[in-house]
Amino acid sequence: MNILETSKLLQLLDSKGYLQIIDDELDVNLEIPHVAYVEIKKVNPKVLLFTNPIDKKLGIKYEIPVLMNLFGSNELIELFFQRTPDEIGKEIEKLLKMKPPSAFGEKVEFLKDLFSLKSVFPKRKSRDISKTHKEFHLDLERLPILKTWSGDGGKFITMGQVYAHSLNGEVSNVGMYRLQVYDKTHLGMHWQIHKDTSKFFKEYSDANKKMPVTVVVGGDPLYTWVATAPMPYGVNELLLYGFVKKRNAQLIESNTNFVPEDGDIIINGLVDVDKLQVEGPFGDHTGYYTLEEEYPEMEVTDIWVKENPIYYATVVGKPPIEDKYMGWATERIFLPLLQTTAPDLIDYSMPENGVFHNLILGKMRVQYKGHAQQFMHAFWGVGQMSFVKHAIFVDENAPHLESPKEIIPYILNRISEDRLLISTGILDALDHSSSEKLVGGKLGIDATGDEVKLPRLNPIPDDFLLKKLRVACNGCAVHITGVKTYFPETQNPITVISVNKKCGLREKLPILGDYREFIRILVIVDDENNSIENPYMLLWRVVNNIDAKRDIYIDRNFYAIDATNKNRELDENFSREWPDDVVCDRDVIEDLQKRGVINVGQNFIDHFGIL
Repeated sequence: MNILETSKLLQLLDSKGYLQIIDDELDVNLEIPHVAYVEIKKVNPKVLLFTNPIDKKLGIKYEIPVLMNLFGSNELIELFFQRTPDEIGKEIEKLLKMKPPSAFGEKVEFLKDLFSLKSVFPKRKSRDISKTHKEFHLDLERLPILKTWSGDGGKFITMGQVYAHSLNGEVSNVGMYRLQVYDKTHLGMHWQIHKDTSKFFKEYSDANKKMPVTVVVGGDPLYTWVATAPMPYGVNELLLYGFVKKRNAQLIESNTNFVPEDGDIIINGLVDVDKLQVEGPFGDHTGYYTLEEEYPEMEVTDIWVKENPIYYATVVGKPPIEDKYMGWATERIFLPLLQTTAPDLIDYSMPENGVFHNLILGKMRVQYKGHAQQFMHAFWGVGQMSFVKHAIFVDENAPHLESPKEIIPYILNRISEDRLLISTGILDALDHSSSEKLVGGKLGIDATGDEVKLPRLNPIPDDFLLKKLRVACNGCAVHITGVKTYFPETQNPITVISVNKKCGLREKLPILGDYREFIRILVIVDDENNSIENPYMLLWRVVNNIDAKRDIYIDRNFYAIDATNKNRELDENFSREWPDDVVCDRDVIEDLQKRGVINVGQNFIDHFGIL
């Protein structure tokens, strides 16, 4: 399937029952994003085509429709890839292990494999952009760009492929970064310090030259996915497009960058290396707002659109969201590459409610004592894996990594003090929990080998335990509002308590340790915005909110984890601003419900923390 026209893509999606067309007039400010956000959390979410986007504030009715949730299921990923990500991973593994052939049959197969690589390299065409696209108004406000959350700093392009090249032109890159619209001709470039384009920017800055950047929206969905792929520096992501598609990427030149000829919208501009602009806030895929920070700004010089263009967008926030499925593809395809660094790695999984970089589970063949700890260091030293905060490793006898009811007890039965590794390392720029930006605590758990044998706890009902803990905290400015115990049959049951705190908890954790006869692992969350009956969102909250170096108290196989929100007034040595949760606008959700655009119950809304 070669998708050269978006109309063919829509026909394909419609014929397979994936597409839902919404003809209601809906605002690009909050309404369209909220509809897509609710839809993506359903069991079988639809790709949504909004045919009548409007901007009530600007009084604009857009001619360009909006397409969302394009990567909304594993089946859609396989449709665009034309096979499963695991099959692609196997092909990569075969290439990595390729050996010189000896027998005649092996030579034939070898030649076939080599010949198949001819489609990897992008094809640069000499065709002028005016032959494939028509020039559009030099006005970003004429594009149906979305404002997703009420707390956002403005509208953002959320599915833009950002094309750039090094100063000497020898290295090209495409990445996906959020792009804030400042006005009709200016965009914020949210490329973080570890991104290739940030390195290019430094080269241009050192040479005092403006940096040409091209933003593409739409076209073959695979271009959008490869823009998110964690390729090593200097390796063009479009090589991956050719490998997956078994067809050369078809490129035209625009603003000195080579971009896909079938892109729906092409935005060219120059980044002034001497000018930074405040970007944000933005409700991000962590489920929290990322706060204001200065980033480079691009001045748009020209905008091009193809015939009947469609604007692609995604919405990010609390899980599950679209990157659940995009990340699944990345996880499967890049497994063989990780195995070159860690040959005894069998499999790995990055749970959706762990927000990918906050939690990784790995299954390995244990060859010697300390092997799991070696894996932790290896993962924390490899590319984007270095941003992972919490890494848990199990052995080859463990259940499937994506079977929570089986893998969690397996892990809990293998936790002890001597199997934990807490260290300090680099963190993702979006992490808000560490006391210092970009650097913070990391936790590794060696859950390989035999079960641990710990002193038996004295289990009591949660309501009795709640009374005891309230007595312990009487007068200490912490009011415990609820208790819930999970996995009581394991060696390390998890007891979650919700609190209203009027002080920092760091000095209070040893007090709770006095109740170790009832508790092994104690997790503390705020009463506000958390339900201790909702383990899915509790995991999301905990891995987002803790800095392992600061927030974990350990004493004789008693563990207390402070996953409450931190603030400058109450928490010692925490001076950063703590961001708000991402939530939908209640009035917008209620209005969409009344109009029949969405139809979900209160349990659904509560379960995913939508309001």
